[in-house]
Amino acid sequence: MSGGAGDHHILFTVAGTTYALPSRQVAHVDMVDQVTRVPNAAPYVDGVVFSRGEIVPAINMRARFGFERATADLRTRFLVASLRGRSVGLLVDACREFLSIDAAAIHPPGDALAGGATPYIAGIATIGDRMIVILDLEQLLATEPILAA
Repeated sequence: MSGGAGDHHILFTVAGTTYALPSRQVAHVDMVDQVTRVPNAAPYVDGVVFSRGEIVPAINMRARFGFERATADLRTRFLVASLRGRSVGLLVDACREFLSIDAAAIHPPGDALAGGATPYIAGIATIGDRMIVILDLEQLLATEPILAA
């Protein structure tokens, strides 16, 4: 889309903060079913989930962002994203909003957040009194051994 038109995003929450991914990167969102633990996974990978006919690694986004893990409840969702032809699942606290975000509402993360510890933050969107952290899925998963060929 060009001009002032917004891109569609899937919004989800992790530890009280709202995050967004472009909807084109999200295959589907499911309730959390059984997560099967696997040996030698990265500390933030809870295991794998059988989702819609495919085995998908499950990244616990609380652990990925350095927060304490929380017990899954009825709001917990498994957001399946697609990157370079591979699927990866993000375990998030809640995911139930779809929003068009105008590019003009997205601000660079700033020097305090850019690079360093949070290279996966593409920007911060302000919509009314809400702040939404826009994630760069490629950067978020850049260190994922599960995506290595």
